[in-house]
Parts: sequence; structure tokens; C-alpha cells
Amino acid sequence: MPSYLVETYLAHARAGERAAREKRALAAAEELASGHSSVCFRRSIYIPEDEICFFVFDAPSGQVAALVAQSAGLEPVRVVEAITSEEGER
Repeated sequence: MPSYLVETYLAHARAGERAAREKRALAAAEELASGHSSVCFRRSIYIPEDEICFFVFDAPSGQVAALVAQSAGLEPVRVVEAITSEEGER
């Protein structure tokens, strides 16, 4: 299943909200997965210097990843597919 990065804004002053946003992302993904679509929240990546926080989802499409992000109140700026190396490729 493809992975998607959901880009969101997270100001320095609000960096402490990251854990709560992760919990909402996990809950929204689980709720959607229990319904009809397979989607999984994997992790977040915060870049303090740029005030950007990426949420990583495995989902069948970018639209599904965006839907989960919106349901979690993450206010996505953009959603892009991400391709990562596998363990054996390194």
C-alpha cells in the first residue's frame, strides 16, 4: 500500500500539540479503517526550523490520506505520495 505525507503547519509555540495531533490522526485512521477503507497512521515528522509537521499514512490513495487528516483536524496544506527504501535495499 502506498504511503503519503500529509504536510501541516505547526508553529514553534504550539510544538507541544504534536502528541495530541498524533493521537487524533491514529483515532481518525482507525475509525476510517473500521468502516470501509484500509488506512494506517505510521508516524509524524516535525521540522521545527520550518514549522512543518508531516503525518505519514499508509492509504490506498492521497484522497483517503487527506480525508483522514481532515477528520483529525490536522488542516493539511498538501498531500504527496512518499516512496521509501526497504530494509534490504540499504
